[in-house]
Amino acid sequence: MSKQSLQRTSGIGIKDKLGYAFGDLASCLLFGLTQSVLNKYYTDVLEISVLHVLVMTIVARIWDAVNDPIWGRIIDRAGVKADGRYRRWIKIFSLPVALSAVLMFLDVRGLAESGRLVWIYVTYILFGMLYTCINIPYGSLAQVITSDDKERSSLSVFRSIGSTFGAMPAMVLASMCYVTLADGTKEMSFQRVFIGVCAIAVLSVVFFLLCYSWSKERVASEPAPVQKGQTGKVIRTLLKSRPFMAVSIASMLFLAAQMFGQGYNTYLFHHYFKNPGLTMLPTVFQYLPVAVIMFFATKLGNKFGRREVCSYGVLLAAVFYIILFLLSLVGITNVWLYLLANLMGGIGTAFIFLLVWVLATDAIDYNKVTYGLNDEATSYAFYSFMRKLGQTVATILINVPLLRIGYNGSELKTEGLSDAALKTMYNFSVMIPAALFLLVFIFLRFVYPLSKQKVEQLQLAKEKLLQAQTK
Repeated sequence: MSKQSLQRTSGIGIKDKLGYAFGDLASCLLFGLTQSVLNKYYTDVLEISVLHVLVMTIVARIWDAVNDPIWGRIIDRAGVKADGRYRRWIKIFSLPVALSAVLMFLDVRGLAESGRLVWIYVTYILFGMLYTCINIPYGSLAQVITSDDKERSSLSVFRSIGSTFGAMPAMVLASMCYVTLADGTKEMSFQRVFIGVCAIAVLSVVFFLLCYSWSKERVASEPAPVQKGQTGKVIRTLLKSRPFMAVSIASMLFLAAQMFGQGYNTYLFHHYFKNPGLTMLPTVFQYLPVAVIMFFATKLGNKFGRREVCSYGVLLAAVFYIILFLLSLVGITNVWLYLLANLMGGIGTAFIFLLVWVLATDAIDYNKVTYGLNDEATSYAFYSFMRKLGQTVATILINVPLLRIGYNGSELKTEGLSDAALKTMYNFSVMIPAALFLLVFIFLRFVYPLSKQKVEQLQLAKEKLLQAQTK
């Protein structure tokens, strides 16, 4: 690539990195509510059965399978405006997606069960659609901020930092939304939840607008041509792309593990450890290593290979959860041991947490070089859908154990869980993350083919392609 071309398509500064980070910070402020608060709000406040919550999530993902590719095609075909090809969508949908998040937490307890079910179906699916409208262009934005491989790695790290801070308010809310009843038991308070949700929604709009203002699109990106059957062609290409499918499945499983922990811990700490005020600590302990590793994750990934550091890191996390399970077999369980394992696991998962987005970008670049696929938004829509499947997997893995122990939010206000049910609850809390992390390791290490050497070859091929396009 010529020096002049490189200067036009790279050279990002701290403002670009922060602006890009603010986008995922804003997204995770809202998405964190569905991870950490919504499931328990449905079962304990609205008194929706666990089975109904499970079915609703599956129905929403079926709709996403239709909606996400459609929106991806709309973005790919949209023209380039004065404020860029992708940035403007962030500004347009920042307020609607925040309002839709608030609607999910309105007080509809006065409705009959059928009315409450209709309300949660409509508002949950609406939020998912609007989140897609903003998340797909945001994810595609990294492709046009810079063409430089190392700068994209840096953007991936900053995005992950943004998501770390974005997830925290929901976890704080999950820990502080309880009130103590006259008999000394604790229950989730609608008023506290709703006030917290409104505050988080306002913050999300602020950070979305900062992302819009501080980001800059440098890489020329033309709309995809309108061709009959193009959507199906793109999907078929993605399905046969080994790097893209491997990173999509690995990302789906990793997100499922994250969301399972954050959602399931609201039940585990409330009933097993009997201290809901500590609910946020596992997530805090998992993210603490990120605050240190973020300073050298990119360098280690460039030196040893992103695939390598991410896969073996996740294997380390799996080992610590397996140790927790083995200890539980001999009756050794306590909250501080559980938190320590989360901290050690966080060291292992920090690398994939920080670098997963650049793994996906590498796969999209591979598709561009190998198959001539320039439909970035549709590709990201597919990737985003796979991550949403991770949310569904997490919801299933949260609610199936609850079904197994006969969890009923309304009945628990008068009677607690049996010792056998509590033991089952704990065992699922460590077995499920261990299994998910092992699967992530397998897909990254043995299926995802972009090793350090192949990424370097891909970067050279991409630079030649870009140089040919700029002549």
